Amino acid sequence: MKTIRTLACRLLFALAALAAVSAHAAPQEVRIASHVSALSPLHAQSELFAREIEKRLPGQFRFVLFPGGQLGKEKALITNVKAGSLEMINVASGVMKLDRKLGIFDLPWLFADRDHVRRAMAAGLEDEVRGRIEEIADVKVVGVYENGFRHVLNSKRGVNTPDDMEGLKIRVSGGKFRQGVFSNIGATPQKVAWKETFTALQTGVVDGAEAATYGFYEQKQYEVAKYLSLTSHVYTPSFLLASRAFWESMSPRQREVFSQVGREITEAAYEASAELEKKYFQEMKSRVVIHSVDLPAFQAATASSYDDYIAGQGEDWLEIIRRAR
Repeated sequence: MKTIRTLACRLLFALAALAAVSAHAAPQEVRIASHVSALSPLHAQSELFAREIEKRLPGQFRFVLFPGGQLGKEKALITNVKAGSLEMINVASGVMKLDRKLGIFDLPWLFADRDHVRRAMAAGLEDEVRGRIEEIADVKVVGVYENGFRHVLNSKRGVNTPDDMEGLKIRVSGGKFRQGVFSNIGATPQKVAWKETFTALQTGVVDGAEAATYGFYEQKQYEVAKYLSLTSHVYTPSFLLASRAFWESMSPRQREVFSQVGREITEAAYEASAELEKKYFQEMKSRVVIHSVDLPAFQAATASSYDDYIAGQGEDWLEIIRRAR
């Protein structure tokens, strides 16, 4: 009996010692890398996520954010998180290149406004997209948020109708669907590195660029191109992704909290994006001429983009979006 009591005491002592060590263990470092700057909605989302995790799992993780492509361009970040050499990333357009069905987000005027996006995502689109990415990339989708609506800035003229785009050399990012949007309305899509776009505008290599509002603002492109047309031609989500290796290294409780937080901050992430966009428009409006556009005319001119997508990928995701309009 005495031996049993002695063993029990030793076991309790060992467990107490282990608990003490665990309580004082150094937090696990988690890098969240992005290809866009600290002025972007993506950076704000990463900060929001990190703060909320610290509230719920205090002292267990130390988040280090690397915006602005410090750890590589978007394609490299996606490759590295798939390989498990990065814990987490927050990226946007590059995810669409993983799979043709994800190219739906390159279709023109897919969403009427941010509220339409929210309704469609809540109606099942987000879960469909999450599942597709996880299947083809073998990563964990922690959150689906917003990179924003894209507009057109150019140095030649205000753009109100498709005819106004005729002959303009526009720096365009994204896949073939987005390239096709601009070809269909008479522009000439140009491939230029984002960091070289200011100089390209300044020297006339390109006449304009399409981007989210924060992109024009951070690059100060309004200094060399004064016509900003609010085309809202493409809406791009952002994707907070975790590597499988990192995800599986966490405890079940930690994974549960990460999943909960990833979804629960969605509304706050949308609100933060809207506020940033409002702020940047306000600061740019004294430097540019802002134009609204004839949206039905642009939609009619680019309708064939939908035919091509539907022929290859079907209409199931489009139906979710239509019902939410």
